Amino acid sequence: VQNIWPADNLPGQIGAPDFLPRLTYYLPSPEYRTGQSVLILPGGGYRNVSTAKEGHRPAQLLASKGIAAAVLEYRHAPQRFPVPLLDAQRALRIVRQYAIDHGLDPEAVGVMGFSAGGHLAGLLSHLPVQPEASIGDALDQINPQPNFTALIYPVVSLVADYAHRGSRNNLLGPNSSESTAAGLSLENLVQLSTPPHFIAQLQDDSVTPSAGALALYATLTKSNIPASLHIYPGSQHGTGLGHNHPWGKALLEWLAAMR
Repeated sequence: VQNIWPADNLPGQIGAPDFLPRLTYYLPSPEYRTGQSVLILPGGGYRNVSTAKEGHRPAQLLASKGIAAAVLEYRHAPQRFPVPLLDAQRALRIVRQYAIDHGLDPEAVGVMGFSAGGHLAGLLSHLPVQPEASIGDALDQINPQPNFTALIYPVVSLVADYAHRGSRNNLLGPNSSESTAAGLSLENLVQLSTPPHFIAQLQDDSVTPSAGALALYATLTKSNIPASLHIYPGSQHGTGLGHNHPWGKALLEWLAAMR
């Protein structure tokens, strides 16, 4: 486990730090390594981090398949944007440096996010480097954009009628403007540099409706960004990732195709 920021250099911090953002790294045995690495961003509505179900268990699954994985416990409310993104950009840089250190492919470093962590993974995939993410060390020179992106029942829009208002309020505050929220909605951020996407969703999820996944997939397709969309029957939100979840096998097959 590594604290990714020094305690006396927390950019964007509001008041006393609730905790230091932490990164837990899972490195497979050498004989099984595929060369890929994945930064995992658990969900929690930007009010907490569902570290066990949407962090460590997915990381263990990926590591068992030879894929290095790192779980980020990022800062959240009362910290506001861009604080979670700063933590994610710093963590991606660390994971890419770990790839170099362990003989993995530094150009095969992706991000996977669940629910609000999926929204954060999308911001990491679309937005440029935030100036506050640099603190004057060697990691500042490392590219913080992922090479591929996997979103599991993600929060997509912060403004549409299917938006997750709790995530918006926790990320931006209860009085955020529509224009600010629209500017951080994933369906509005896709660009030519956006990496390939895997999106998994349950059809009747009432927390993050499938309309969000469909809208993002449509934008990715219109922009000629490679994308794989998987929608399954069901309504339960927050199921995580494991061998028994429908998207687990599809995700592993997609990751294998990314090599």
